[in-house]
Amino acid sequence: MAGQIEPPAATPEELRALSHPLSWRILRLCLDRAWTNQQLAERLDVAPATLLRRLRILTSTGFVVAEEPRRGPKGAWEHPYRATKKTWRLNLEPGSDRHLTAKVDLAILDAHRAEISENDPSVPQHTRRAVLRLDARDQAELNSRVDALLDEFAGREKSDQAPIAILWNAVERHEPPGLP
Repeated sequence: MAGQIEPPAATPEELRALSHPLSWRILRLCLDRAWTNQQLAERLDVAPATLLRRLRILTSTGFVVAEEPRRGPKGAWEHPYRATKKTWRLNLEPGSDRHLTAKVDLAILDAHRAEISENDPSVPQHTRRAVLRLDARDQAELNSRVDALLDEFAGREKSDQAPIAILWNAVERHEPPGLP
């Protein structure tokens, strides 16, 4: 869109931090409220040490921040973490390391799939899949318009509204060589 600022490109370190589905699940949970390592480990059913390693990686790359320590229910000090929303406008497009970018794409898909499988099946959802034939200009316009639409609705958010998970992925399909 005219006058739109290009999002910064993710560094290789940032891409590595986002190349695991657990990173995306942590970011999603920590978006709405601060969680401690122990709370996240229990919620995501992973070992606390595994979770802490991911949190440290996400903290060092600026995707989460540690909030002020607080006393837990039994009086022990807890360290809560909250997502910074840095991924919202970070360009995750392929740079020099297409393999790493592909790992990030798959991590996002895996995290989204996990959220869908954990969701209450009685909750309404909207799913749509399509194949479009577009030239480069139309592809760019489609992506720009979807980005603008998501930005518009993000600006309407209120804390008392239900969180809606959205995954937008537009990929140009190429058949691998040798397929019939």
